[in-house]
Amino acid sequence: FNRKTGEPPLINGWIPYLGKALIFRKDAFKFLLDQQKKLGDIFTVHIAGRYITFIMDPFQYVYVIRNSKQLEFHEFANKMASKTFDYPALSKGKFPDLKENLHRIYQYLQGKPLDIISDHMMKNLQDIFEWKCSQATDWETEKMYKFCCSVMFEASFVTLYGRVPAADGHKVISEIRDKFIKFDASFPYLAANIPIELLGATKKVRKELIHHFLLQNMTKWLGGSKVVQARQDLFEKYELLGDYDKAAHHFAFLWASVGNTIPATFWAMYYLLRHPEALAAVRDEIDHLLQSTGQKRGPTYNIHLTREQLDNLVYLESALNESLRMCSSSMNIRISQEDFVLKLEGNQEVVLRKGDWIALYPQILHMDPEVYEDPKEYKFDRYIENGKKKTTFYKAGRKLKYFLMPFGSGISMCPGRFLAMNEMKMFLFILLSHFDVELAENKAVRLDNSRMGLGILLPDVDIAFRYKSRS
Repeated sequence: FNRKTGEPPLINGWIPYLGKALIFRKDAFKFLLDQQKKLGDIFTVHIAGRYITFIMDPFQYVYVIRNSKQLEFHEFANKMASKTFDYPALSKGKFPDLKENLHRIYQYLQGKPLDIISDHMMKNLQDIFEWKCSQATDWETEKMYKFCCSVMFEASFVTLYGRVPAADGHKVISEIRDKFIKFDASFPYLAANIPIELLGATKKVRKELIHHFLLQNMTKWLGGSKVVQARQDLFEKYELLGDYDKAAHHFAFLWASVGNTIPATFWAMYYLLRHPEALAAVRDEIDHLLQSTGQKRGPTYNIHLTREQLDNLVYLESALNESLRMCSSSMNIRISQEDFVLKLEGNQEVVLRKGDWIALYPQILHMDPEVYEDPKEYKFDRYIENGKKKTTFYKAGRKLKYFLMPFGSGISMCPGRFLAMNEMKMFLFILLSHFDVELAENKAVRLDNSRMGLGILLPDVDIAFRYKSRS
């Protein structure tokens, strides 16, 4: 593989096809930092048959993000999703405008419609907390990840798809959740293009999950969201989409809604409980808001929050952003649509071939001691300055346009990010306003690196915590 003039240095690896895949998978963060020290801010790595050019300097991100014509993302995402979730690729010939129309539907997760869906989410979260915890007059002990998973999965499911009217509605949803967790454990392998046939029961579990979303099942659920209804109506217009294909799309949407918010909620809660001063500050802010709006706390009262009120909880948001900074590890990928020269700041140029991948790896930025002092330390008020939200961060004396990127960037930015932030804030709000909460065991929980590059990292172990109703 000969390098042309202007192409970045290539790290090839000595194993044919695999290249540097194994070492990259083991610890991408360390591998990329080592290469940066050796080769500078731009280099190409051969990983499993692909040539991926990494741009490490955060000041150059904007040039990659801005070039969305030559550097495409959706086609790659579409291919990966259709394989992972088992629906036909959204080709223009077969399904004209489907991709664009699906994208348009995301307007239901912004602006006014976001307020409606957030209100439903708040109500559902409160119902679930009450159902789960109202008997907790004395200390109850549970595993934290399991708890976050159970509450967030059910609240998201009911908010998006509606209630399951059967007497054992909770049970039905927890059965779906258990299958979901099994499927999700295989997600990194599916994303790495490993055939599902090699992944044990994953194929069977995926099929069962998709069957839950067949139209005859979904029509029984009550009070679903506008966003899911709009998707349903859209799929009906495409005769070439089979019933199973439509159901697979609904399942993919569920995964997108909870796959990252569950671990992110866990980390937000875990870091708050590990840091008493953070917990006290966030709880104080929450209590203050309830007092000033004349609302009572406790499982029997319904709390209502407007978007302004949620947005003004600066300590809650900063603590959440800080845990996102520490646990997110997404790789932002673009694919070159043609042979093309990417022009960067400072007269730098990168020669790209058609089909080359370009990658940004924001975790490097999130852990850069020049941008974030003591980056391995959790500082709950890192995103606050003089009591207001802090949005100016510097590197080498220059202000950064991008400093926190847990949701991707540009055209690949997560369309559900506003809802996700609201959900996590509301979860913490209810937890801390209704309950006294503390860790029940003292052990370190670390990041499990098996999802490096794919979003929020999971914890390597679960940890017990206790809660009881606040007096």
